[in-house]
Amino acid sequence: MRIISVFGSEALAGYTIAIRIIIFALLPSWGISNAAATLVGQNLGAKKPDRAEKSVWAVGKVNMVYMGIVSLIFILIPSTFVQLFINDTDVINSGAASLRIISFGFIAYGLGMVLVQALNGAGDTMTPTRINFFCFWMLEIPLAYLMALQMGIGETGVYYAIVVAETVMTIAAFYLFKRGKWKLKEV
Repeated sequence: MRIISVFGSEALAGYTIAIRIIIFALLPSWGISNAAATLVGQNLGAKKPDRAEKSVWAVGKVNMVYMGIVSLIFILIPSTFVQLFINDTDVINSGAASLRIISFGFIAYGLGMVLVQALNGAGDTMTPTRINFFCFWMLEIPLAYLMALQMGIGETGVYYAIVVAETVMTIAAFYLFKRGKWKLKEV
């Protein structure tokens, strides 16, 4: 918010509206991701780590499809959603740009959320904490500052930083999930 505020009240209002729309659209995805945690915990408790892994990939596919559909809608007609909240052309344009750009990371983010929750479901809470801390605090915020203010990309630099952070989070979660140490946890 602080970085976006440098670009004026219209940019800040548009971004705020877009983020609220995104959070609303992510609610089902968070629920789907939580299902992965439950399935991992149940299957590890039943001493069936292979079934736990298969469950995670199935849930990941479902979440990616859902997020892909949401992404497509937000990429194609973002203004439609922003207009539900305001009638100012500058704010609508800013919010639509935010919604469109951030949506490009949704498919990756959909899988990443599932993988992070799967690690949580295995009882490994430190790994997701580290992933999220690095990606969202150590990467996203400095990258947003660098792109938006230092490189002169403007407010869109913040939106691209969000996509990068979500994608890196997914890659890290994918790598750590595939390593399989979570399968050794006692649940």
